[in-house]
Amino acid sequence: MTEAIEARLAAVLNELRAAEAASGRVPGSVRLIAVGKRHPAALLRRAYLAGQRAFGENYLQEATAKMAALADLAELEWHFIGAIQGNKTADIAARFAWVHTVDRARTAERLSAQRPAGLPPLKLCLQINISDEPSKHGCKVADLPALVAAVRALPGLELRGLMALPAPTADYAAQRRAFAAVAALARACTPPLSELSMGTSADLRAAVAEGATMVRVGTAVFGPRA
Repeated sequence: MTEAIEARLAAVLNELRAAEAASGRVPGSVRLIAVGKRHPAALLRRAYLAGQRAFGENYLQEATAKMAALADLAELEWHFIGAIQGNKTADIAARFAWVHTVDRARTAERLSAQRPAGLPPLKLCLQINISDEPSKHGCKVADLPALVAAVRALPGLELRGLMALPAPTADYAAQRRAFAAVAALARACTPPLSELSMGTSADLRAAVAEGATMVRVGTAVFGPRA
């Protein structure tokens, strides 16, 4: 890496704080989820020592190896942000504090049944296919009310918000429209959902402007992936 991870992390946090200020948001109201996909545990350790606590992982096997390697660190918060396979829900339910990618009731039911009794409720974001892309996971907008009702009825889970990964575009206005649509869906729930997991390195400013409470950033923090 040509730039130390500590400097990369500081630059991303500075960008995040600037986006908050530009949008009139309360400083620190948007959390950074540092995405460790295909980055070694040693880099996550360095980010932790620089002050980062919330880490997102896409692949269960990779995540569990990192959890073991970093088990000596306190206050780590693990977020599962990848596609959920049915045969992996038990480990996801037992190992993570947050899951951002629930898009069907059956997945939520499995996570509910498999969440260990001694742990606090598993915090969930429902993934919305806001751009209606056939290649992407996510609940259809029309199916969201039924999914919200189903998830809220399950024990061991705490429905907190929505997650979306809109179709990529460099058009700032288009980015904002997509994120505004996600925020409107969260407000329309009864009661409203408070968390919005949306925005990456490419569209962070637009996501913050439309109410993101968590942004998921990987390469800008850890450098190019192997």
